[in-house]
This record gives sequence, C-alpha cells and structure tokens, in this order.
Amino acid sequence: MRRLMLLRHAKTEIDAPSGRDEDRRLDSRGRHDAAQIGRWISRHPPFPSHVLVSRAARAVQTWEIAWEAMRDAMPAPEVQLTPELYGADVSQLLETIRNASVTDPKRLMLVGHNPGMHELATALAGHGDAAGRSALADNLPTAGLAIIDFDIDDWSDVRIRRGRLELFISPKLIRQTSRE
Repeated sequence: MRRLMLLRHAKTEIDAPSGRDEDRRLDSRGRHDAAQIGRWISRHPPFPSHVLVSRAARAVQTWEIAWEAMRDAMPAPEVQLTPELYGADVSQLLETIRNASVTDPKRLMLVGHNPGMHELATALAGHGDAAGRSALADNLPTAGLAIIDFDIDDWSDVRIRRGRLELFISPKLIRQTSRE
C-alpha cells in the first residue's frame, strides 16, 4: 500500500516584485491557510514520510508554514526541493511519483501547482470518497489536499484511475465542517 498526498500551494500575491512567477509569495490568507492545513494534517495520520516541493517561492513557503504547524505531531519527513514540479503536467508529475520507487517512501507528499496537480488528482482517483471526488472534479483550490491510496508495492506501479481517493480537504472545507 502506498499513500500519495497532493498539496497545492496556498494563496499568493498577484505579482512578485521581481516580475518572475516563480518568486510570487504567499499573501496573508495564504499564510493562514497553509498553517490551517498543516494543523489539520497534524491531527490526521498517517503522515508523509517523504515530501517533494516545487522550487517556486509559494510552494516552499506553503510547505514551511504547514510543517511548522505539524512538526510537533510527527517525525520529520525527508524533504526535497524538486524543480521539475514547477509547471509540471500530468505525465511529468507521474514520472516524478514513479521515480520515488528509488527511495520507496510509503507515504509521499507533493507540494505543487495547478493545473497539473488538479489534473493529476482527478486522473489518479478512480474510486473512493464520492463526495470528495465530486468536489475535487471542480478544482484543487489553493492549500487543497487530495489524499490518494494505491494498492501497490512500488511507486513505479502507479497508474491512472487506479487510486482510491481517501479524502479531499481544503481550508474552506475545514471551516465549513469545523473539522480543524
């Protein structure tokens, strides 16, 4: 069994002072939402053992703030900045996941961007939480988290529609359901 956690970066400023998209940072709502999703993760094991983070400032900040909110609840995962997550499409993201078989974490988290992360989540989740799949079909919102389980022994065996969506959660859903 393998668990994949797809976390989209939190809400960002519209433009970076540098003018480079990669340099866009979280705005105040984004910082709040990253901490909120981190607190939620800290109360809902199992936790990621390996985290791949896009090089974009907003993804790095999302991870750092979320980690700060969860660090007391779990052992530190192995974290790796992964440049290929920035702007990645479904096939690139799948390749990154399949390459995780080298280190073979049981629970892998990716912190990245739409549209790739949303498209990947909907492509992989062939069954599972029906309400979550319906909500996820529209969008993977900022600071949204899709948790997908696979009945496989190796990440190289991940296939489209073979995952089971265990849960889809976002800061907005946390606020609506008071599950935080």
